[in-house]
Amino acid sequence: MSTEPSVRVEDKLFYNRYLVDVGRPHIRVRAHKKPSRELLALLKICPARCYELNDSGQVEVTVDGCVECGTCRVIAEPTGDIEWSYPRGGYGVLFKFG
Repeated sequence: MSTEPSVRVEDKLFYNRYLVDVGRPHIRVRAHKKPSRELLALLKICPARCYELNDSGQVEVTVDGCVECGTCRVIAEPTGDIEWSYPRGGYGVLFKFG
């Protein structure tokens, strides 16, 4: 049994900063009537919790805070559910510690 103090992912993500490129999100969820299982998976697997269900039952993304890990790209981009690109130079996540 470890005596190390536990650290939550949210606590670590707090130290990162994100420079928002207003009007130019690097991830877009394509229009859908019913979320695919891949889109629903993003609600749970995104480490920065950027994906949410809105009041209409649609999956939305808020790119502020995205750590650009590529998880959503691997899961949902091949299905056509999202459009993903790297943020423009100088924008996106700014890691504080490495």
